Amino acid sequence: MSKDAMHASIPKLTEETLVVASPDQVSADLGGDAAILQLGNGIYYGLDPVGARVWALVQEPRRVGDVKQTLLREYDVDAKECERDLLELLEKLLDAGLLTVCPAETRADNPSSGR
Repeated sequence: MSKDAMHASIPKLTEETLVVASPDQVSADLGGDAAILQLGNGIYYGLDPVGARVWALVQEPRRVGDVKQTLLREYDVDAKECERDLLELLEKLLDAGLLTVCPAETRADNPSSGR
């Protein structure tokens, strides 16, 4: 399958897209960074502290917009830059098989309490 064909099957992410960490991975916190092993291909991935925070947030199904709002509250970052960087990271995680897009009806009834 060509790379273009693979990208065609990956849905475009929007703020309303519901995403969750794939069950085909294991991960560990490494002093604020994250190490993730994709079980299907045996490749390890690393995330810096901000990426690790995103990874922690998507351990349960979450809207992309909710993740963005959490990052905006927790970090001193421009909203447009945050959205661009977040979408880029999430798309890379999707491409790597570390993240999945959930059907909208999967959304949890109890959104995060702002922990």
